[in-house]
Amino acid sequence: MKMNFLVLGLTALIPLVLGFIWYHPKVFGNAWMKSLGFTEDKMKEGFNMPLVFGLTYLFSFFLAFALQTMVIHQVAIYQLTMHFEKDPATQELLGQIMSKYGTEFRNIHHGLIHGFIGGLTIAFPIVAVNALFERRSWKYIFMNAGYWIVSMMLMGAVICKFA
Repeated sequence: MKMNFLVLGLTALIPLVLGFIWYHPKVFGNAWMKSLGFTEDKMKEGFNMPLVFGLTYLFSFFLAFALQTMVIHQVAIYQLTMHFEKDPATQELLGQIMSKYGTEFRNIHHGLIHGFIGGLTIAFPIVAVNALFERRSWKYIFMNAGYWIVSMMLMGAVICKFA
């Protein structure tokens, strides 16, 4: 199985695009700024846009890379056989398995479900723990965790279908 870095690179744009929508003032942007005690003027102070968006893209690429192991089950077969990849019998078995099951569960719905599971069991706890120690409100937690759950769902759908 070859990595499709083009799909992963395009998938890494999803959190950026969704963030423009999610944190827009007409969606959750005003509530998010209020929960942080920010104003629009304060948001613009000391904001290095290229750095923030560049790092967001890089970290989103890391997330896309990790998500593919959750949403594409065939990755596990390659992981099991990677130490024997030069063995002809392993190659034959791998070929048989992939010809029969290589496209199983490779659809948008499956990716959405696994993205949701990952968002709920990984992103939500991380956001919640950080926010609890920062003494943020549950509203803040649900806004940010919701963003990551939806991001991971969309990313999972794209990766599962196209990677």
